[in-house]
Amino acid sequence: MSTPQNPGGPRPSGKPLARRPIGKEREHRINEDIRTEAVRLVNEPDEALNGIVPIKEALARAAERNLDLVEIAANANPPVCRIVEYSKFRYELKKKEKENKSKQQVTVLKEIRFSPNTDEHDFNFKVRHAKTFLAEGNKIKAFVIFHGRSIVHKGRGEELLKQFAQALEEEAKVELPPKLEGKRMFMILIPKK
Repeated sequence: MSTPQNPGGPRPSGKPLARRPIGKEREHRINEDIRTEAVRLVNEPDEALNGIVPIKEALARAAERNLDLVEIAANANPPVCRIVEYSKFRYELKKKEKENKSKQQVTVLKEIRFSPNTDEHDFNFKVRHAKTFLAEGNKIKAFVIFHGRSIVHKGRGEELLKQFAQALEEEAKVELPPKLEGKRMFMILIPKK
């Protein structure tokens, strides 16, 4: 009869099972985690110290200043490293990411729906809405939905979309001209810069 194994206890070899680190793994290797013969140091205060150095020398330089050796480009040959305080380095990276995100402009596609029999008041109301959407920098997808047998009036829908584009020609330009897809005819307008 075999004895049950204790998963948390020692193995038959006497060594305990290795446990995974709790939390997220680091995105950069630091100090002794860097496994290579030599590294390329960058951003040293003394330009003469920049360049390829043995890993032991790079670690010694970092230890002298009570800082970390951080691998910033692992795929380079040899890996590129900086001597910096790791927590400060991560803070700067997050700050740059946040800054880059705020600079990105997100364009939203707003939809405006018509029927082939849209009257003039509704048309003008939708043109006013489209102007506010374009002023905010959004794209507009204007479409005409044909219900039932109204599909025989495709020309009326195309005419309506062209009239819509003409009403907005000062604020927008046509990115995609009127196109029929199933029971919908649509076109896409983008704001003029």
